[in-house]
Amino acid sequence: MKKIIGILSLSLLLASCGEKKEEKKAGFEMNRAKTEKKATVETKVDVPVDMDNQGVGPYKNIEFPTTIDADLAAKGEIKYNAVCTACHMPEKRMIGPALAGVYERRSAAWVMNMLKNPDEMLKEDPIAKALLKEYNNAIMLNNNLTDDETRAVAEYLRTL
Repeated sequence: MKKIIGILSLSLLLASCGEKKEEKKAGFEMNRAKTEKKATVETKVDVPVDMDNQGVGPYKNIEFPTTIDADLAAKGEIKYNAVCTACHMPEKRMIGPALAGVYERRSAAWVMNMLKNPDEMLKEDPIAKALLKEYNNAIMLNNNLTDDETRAVAEYLRTL
């Protein structure tokens, strides 16, 4: 009999735990809908499309051939998957911007300078600074890419 009473008591206790009761006090009514506010922070910044900006770094006036070098792009994809996917996806904003169509927004030289020289770009380039602000000051890490790796990743980005 003690076991049955104990089980019933425990069951009642557990059943009542999930309920929230609001108390009404004399002259005071609690209204959660009016007292709870959702904080919304908008960090969207207008980052211009600027195809003339070459960026800060060694690359200037880069023009890609009309056809994509599949072997070079394959090497770039391997490097991209190793160092870029923690922050960038082709079609989705993450810690950094989506990279599909990046050459519709940025010059080839700008992209390659950002890949090779993100520290200086974030200090001196107005677009890089605006992107930094838009992405909550999440800096792009310097992956110390060689010139060949930079060019390979740049070629891969053409395929996105």
